[in-house]
Amino acid sequence: MATQQPVAAEAVTIDTNTTNDEVLLAATNHDLESLKKLLKIGSPKIQDPDTGFSPLHAAIASCEPDEELKGEEGVNGAGDAVHSNALSEDSAVETVKLLLENGAIWNELDNNDETPGCLALRLGLKAVYNEIVGAGVRAELLFGRLDDYQLLEEEISDDEEDEAIVGFEPGPPSHAGLRPADSASNGVDASEIPAGFEPAPNPSYKVDEEGKATEAGADTSVPDVSASDANGDSSHVAEPALSNPNVNNEDYLKSELTYSGDRLLDSDNNAVMMDWETEIMKTSADQLAYKPGLRTMNVGHGMGIVDRMFLENKPSMHHIVEAHPAVIQRLKETGWYEKENVRVHEGRWQDVLPKLVEEGVVLDGIYYDTYAEDYKDLKEFFTEHVIALLDKDGKFGFYNGLGADRQVCYDVYTKVVELDLFDAGLDVEWTDIAVPDLKSRDEWNGVRYPYWGSIETYRLPTCKFVG
Repeated sequence: MATQQPVAAEAVTIDTNTTNDEVLLAATNHDLESLKKLLKIGSPKIQDPDTGFSPLHAAIASCEPDEELKGEEGVNGAGDAVHSNALSEDSAVETVKLLLENGAIWNELDNNDETPGCLALRLGLKAVYNEIVGAGVRAELLFGRLDDYQLLEEEISDDEEDEAIVGFEPGPPSHAGLRPADSASNGVDASEIPAGFEPAPNPSYKVDEEGKATEAGADTSVPDVSASDANGDSSHVAEPALSNPNVNNEDYLKSELTYSGDRLLDSDNNAVMMDWETEIMKTSADQLAYKPGLRTMNVGHGMGIVDRMFLENKPSMHHIVEAHPAVIQRLKETGWYEKENVRVHEGRWQDVLPKLVEEGVVLDGIYYDTYAEDYKDLKEFFTEHVIALLDKDGKFGFYNGLGADRQVCYDVYTKVVELDLFDAGLDVEWTDIAVPDLKSRDEWNGVRYPYWGSIETYRLPTCKFVG
């Protein structure tokens, strides 16, 4: 009789590390003392596997009353805390501050596609929301400065190479290794990033069917901005969209465009411009060309809405800068080249504007509304070119679609651009315009990437020199 061989039991690995669960629980209960101790050994960059809640989400969600538990004592049969009356916003603010100080990611997404700021806004927690916005602003400003620093270092390196003696190979520059290929955030080694300052990702990214960010033909000479959790996972970080979220400028200028009644679409059905923006353009033109006889410029013709508005205000000279061949062709077909007091400049503004400065062109009003450019391009525009072309009493405006995919990102970028404008010597006044209900009007039918869906108020900027 054959003997039965014993079957070896499979090894079972049991994770006995409960630190992550304890961090989430302490954040949920607004238990600051426990949370301080736990964050010495744990991380705030974690997520609940079932809900996707980060500790920030958990702390904020605790302020939401449970409808089914109203009137109960606040504990269940097992003695666990439940929030029939919800925890206070004051304790949530202190918990959120502590988490942010220890590196929590301000724009991380949960499984409901909400950032902590989205959740706070939905629950009406204004003080908590302001803390999240403040963290986002600090992160974006920091990484903007680091990006500027890196560009300066690269310029110095280029100058050193130009001056190198033939036959002598230069040693590595002092910043060698600053931008490793696989672990960089905005071009800076992730290990060098201060805790709590993970940036919002570069807005010029595609979003695939699963909602994950994928690079859209990005120029590899420009450092990408990314954010990740403690495990290096960046798939759950909200990406603030510009008005041109899915393509980069080089691809856009090669793409075919379709003029279709109330919209202008690129070859991928991304909205370049839409008719509902007419009120925005009218208000911008009226504020920049506020009386006849002024010298004006618009960069980015699109459907021609704002240029028509400028001409209605009878400028002495109006400049149009346009780079896309299809739009240039339409400008020719629709008679813009023959219009009185209009100069059309073909090419990218980066190439056109320095030539106008050399010509001695001075302007009273400048408007910027390009497609498929990032915030860094807008910042370069007003820090380098507006100050060179604008008269001392002139005004500058731009289409403010920064972060327009969700309110928290829009508020963060509105504050960031305000601070950067001030650094460039420009003061800004905001005019609020109600955004129409675009979904009910079917504005996004046939458009690949809807934005403005959660934004109720468009903030229109009008800038002038400080003092």
